[in-house]
Amino acid sequence: MLQVEGIDVFYGAFQALWGVSFEVQGGELVAIVGSNGAGKTTILKTISGLLHARAGKITFLGESIGDLPPHRIVELGIAHIPEGRELFSALTVMENLRMGSYLPKAKKARQESLDWVFSLFPVLEERKDQLAGTLSGGEQQMLAIARGLMSKPELLLLDEPSLGLAPKIVLTVFEIIKKLNQEGLTILVVEQHIQHILGIAHRAYLLETGRIALTGSGKDLLGNDYVREAYLGL
Repeated sequence: MLQVEGIDVFYGAFQALWGVSFEVQGGELVAIVGSNGAGKTTILKTISGLLHARAGKITFLGESIGDLPPHRIVELGIAHIPEGRELFSALTVMENLRMGSYLPKAKKARQESLDWVFSLFPVLEERKDQLAGTLSGGEQQMLAIARGLMSKPELLLLDEPSLGLAPKIVLTVFEIIKKLNQEGLTILVVEQHIQHILGIAHRAYLLETGRIALTGSGKDLLGNDYVREAYLGL
């Protein structure tokens, strides 16, 4: 579904990614893990068109997307849930969800999508008239994911979905991610909670200082001696 081939990405003169290559097959849950500042968020921003690679190629469903603007990439079926959630805090929960279904295809299926996200996140239906900025951190993360789902994506990009959440809520978010994948949604997730995400990912890539250092199944990386010592303290 997604193929990233040898991308170099810069912020001005600073190079953040060095020849990064990986792929995501349809139906997979793939994780990119690594420490803060390794370049994980940069990868997602480059896929969704917020940044453009100076070298390399990105292909989605057979189409080259490396030079496309973000709105075209959303139209093709990629939804990006950014780090920090980026909700419209002065709008209600329902208004945020409607904003997620502005594309013609999504607008036609808006009620069906609303029913689906409310079944996934019952608390959002209870809070549908509440301002997004007044929700708890966990509820805001649920709303951010739900808003992305309203665009009816083929591929969901999740950037640090557990960031800043209480441990109990973190587990809930990972259960939701696992359920979405089991229902057929392809997911690429960037995450610092390495133990949790590797436990549910089909495949994973370890990113260090802008380069892919290791790859394998989630269980392979979870059992890797280097990962256990350097990232899990085991």
